[in-house]
Amino acid sequence: METTGERHETSLSVSEMGFKEEQVIQEFGWDEDVDENLRQAIMDQIDDDLADEDFTGMSDGALIWWRDDDGNADDLSDLLMDAMGNMDEGGRIWVLSPIASDPQAVDPRLIEEAAKTAGMNPTTSEVVSPQWAGTQIVSRGR
Repeated sequence: METTGERHETSLSVSEMGFKEEQVIQEFGWDEDVDENLRQAIMDQIDDDLADEDFTGMSDGALIWWRDDDGNADDLSDLLMDAMGNMDEGGRIWVLSPIASDPQAVDPRLIEEAAKTAGMNPTTSEVVSPQWAGTQIVSRGR
């Protein structure tokens, strides 16, 4: 994925994901299979490293890498609540899951169920890189 404002035909740009310079973005579920180009583009956009799962300060947004074998809707709901607990009002959460053709792809209904259980709403679903799709989650009432 290209950096900041550039867009591939099939993927959302980092700027369209809503990340801005000087924001603190917390990352959950990193593993060796994540899209490092997407991570780097986000870090370039915010002009900083991503905060890890153990970060306890306030964040402006979160990335959650979620695969089919990471758990069920309740597990994802708990993680969404954890991410929202550190977040300033108006923060964005993106749940990133492997694209549909990948064996670790997540049923979009699981992400929707997890969001609703956590008192949140999925708003946008887009391909964010060649191997990952993203669903933006926001608190109800935003």
